[in-house]
Formats: sequence, structure tokens, C-alpha cells
Amino acid sequence: MVSRQRPLLAALAAAGVVAGVVVGWSGLDTVNGCGLPANRWPSESARDWVENADVVVVGRAVRERESGREKLAVGAYRYDVRRTVTLTRESVLFESRLRGHPAVGDLVDVAAPGWKEPRSGGALVPQVTGDAPRIEVGHVYVLALRRDGGEWRGIGEGGVVPFDGHVVGQGEWCGLTVTTDDFAEGERFGRHEDDSLEKVTLGEGVRAVERELKRAGRG
Repeated sequence: MVSRQRPLLAALAAAGVVAGVVVGWSGLDTVNGCGLPANRWPSESARDWVENADVVVVGRAVRERESGREKLAVGAYRYDVRRTVTLTRESVLFESRLRGHPAVGDLVDVAAPGWKEPRSGGALVPQVTGDAPRIEVGHVYVLALRRDGGEWRGIGEGGVVPFDGHVVGQGEWCGLTVTTDDFAEGERFGRHEDDSLEKVTLGEGVRAVERELKRAGRG
């Protein structure tokens, strides 16, 4: 399956920050939205989620911490700083029967994009990448997680859906706070055949997500 790019430009337009994307943000892998998807596993549709995730949970991000750093030899940044986000698990919507994995506890540590540390000093720059969701403290998400290298990770760029107020498409995305209207506007830039989970459940709640996961599991 060819991964589609999420419609960030329209969401950013609604937030009044398109210029930041056009000229490029320091923490972006590319200037196109969250970066061009380079997912290890397909992550857009409900079918992708049930085939590639170990678990799907609803979680609220409650804290973050540095979890390592890589020194960079050249460029404007001295270090790539790794980051782990802890989420309070609210519910489990799906568990894979295809692979063994640890149980998901009340608190879930998820590897997420971190920061870049400028050589010139100053504040760390949040990193946004095309192959993983950022996940910001204080927001709620539906997350398709897979155990990889001893850590929980989102399965890809489409593997986490904003879920503030338990509404699909409402909350944090690519470091910005968006609404369902932003997402709906953004679909004008997406593919007509887009069957992403957030598109088919946009504006709905947890029952709609469970419905789509169940349908995909029967397919």
C-alpha cells in the first residue's frame, strides 16, 4: 500500500502558520507537513492497524522525558535528543492475536520524536517526523502501538489519531492543536480514495473506532 500524506497544509492554513511550512521549520524532517511518510509498517487504514499493531489504546499523555541523545558531527544542531512520553491508558480497543507482546499497563511509555539541540544554545527544538506521531503532554490520542526493540512505538505516521474530548480529529497533531473542521478542510488536499481511520471516523467517538477495527478484523 502506498502511504498517503496527511493534509497538514490545510490544517496549518486554518491555524495561520502556512508560512512556517513553506519556508521549513527547523525541527521538521522535510517542509511537507510532518515530513514525507517513511513508515516501517503501513498505518493509515483500520486494516493497517489490525494487521500491524499489537494493541490499540486510548491514552492521555501525562509526562515526557529525555531518553538518550546522539551527537551530530555537522550542521546547526549539536544533538538529536530522544524522547519518551508516558500515557495514562484509558481503554484498550484492540489486541493482536498474531504476535506475542507484553501486557499494556495503566501507564504506557511510548518512544516518540524528540528534540534537536542547537549548537548556538537556547531552547530545544521540537522534532516532527513523517514516520511517527509527535504526541504532546496534555492531549488524548487513539494509538496503534507495536512492541519494537523493547519499546512501545506508534506503527507509523497514521498510527496515532488526535482524540481530545474523545472526538476523532480533535487535538494535537504535528505539534499543533487542530479541530475536526481543520481535518475536514485538509481532506481537500488528500486523495479521494483515502480510507484512513481518522477520515472514516472523523468527528465520532470511541464506538466508531471500535466498529472500524472490528470490521477490519473480520476482513
